[in-house]
Amino acid sequence: MIRIENLAKYYGSVHAIDGLSLNVEPGVVYGFLGPNGAGKTTTMRILSGLARPDGGRAWIRDMEIGRPGIDIRPFIGVLPEEPVFYPWMTAREYLRDFVARLYGLDPSTARKRTDEYLSTVGLKEARNRRIAGFSRGMRQRLGLAQALIHNPPVLLLDEPVSALDPAGRKEVLEMIEGLRGKATILLSTHILADVERVCDVVGIIDRGRLIVQQQREELLRQYTSPIFEIELDDGARNWMEKARQFPVVVNVAYESPTIRVLVKDIHAAQKILLDSLAADDLLVRRFEVIHPSLEDVFLRLTHKGD
Repeated sequence: MIRIENLAKYYGSVHAIDGLSLNVEPGVVYGFLGPNGAGKTTTMRILSGLARPDGGRAWIRDMEIGRPGIDIRPFIGVLPEEPVFYPWMTAREYLRDFVARLYGLDPSTARKRTDEYLSTVGLKEARNRRIAGFSRGMRQRLGLAQALIHNPPVLLLDEPVSALDPAGRKEVLEMIEGLRGKATILLSTHILADVERVCDVVGIIDRGRLIVQQQREELLRQYTSPIFEIELDDGARNWMEKARQFPVVVNVAYESPTIRVLVKDIHAAQKILLDSLAADDLLVRRFEVIHPSLEDVFLRLTHKGD
């Protein structure tokens, strides 16, 4: 549904995108991750037709973006990071009388979908209020409604929940989950827990290049190793020096009161570590296996963490 080949975008000497290639299969929720300045928003702008690349090509539903005679607008719904509206309009007027007309919806369909999506995004009670009085979170919800109103097969969502409170984030993420299989969603975000929750495939970019693209579960399996977190009453530093010598141990770190032990083999390490603690007659307050999260993978791949 979305295909990018060797995409490039330069701003002077800054390479915002530098040979980016990726594929998004139909019906998936694709988590598009990267640190600030990695090129996520620039990529979204090119895909939505708001910017032109300096090199490479991109397609949506096999229609090449930017090619003369090709209009991708009916097939995409776009939510920019900071959506902008006509503040004198009410939410209902904006969707029914402005956005719906842009997509050629007849008046009956426009009214029906406006009420449907305002209710879906939690703005039913505010439908007749002027947008000028909306909070940033309310504007974000309205932006999501305008992206959905013409039922596009592809959604480009740039930080769709960044301005929402926890309850609002939960509602919008549940709505995105409900769209799985009905639309193809490219979800750009820095909230890694949200990606871990709703995305099927994860693509991580850094400095305008794709580092990895994999199924979420496969990514977690391939790039993470189990960690033991241990808390002792006393003797932590002496025991850590001993633990570093075990062949099964990769690394040991200490942040009071927790010892973090990165290991190669979880089952072998569990017996070795417990036997060692018992042999040293140490009082263990906590002994827990921690499976690293997507955040750990992200930090490792972008070289932002140890």
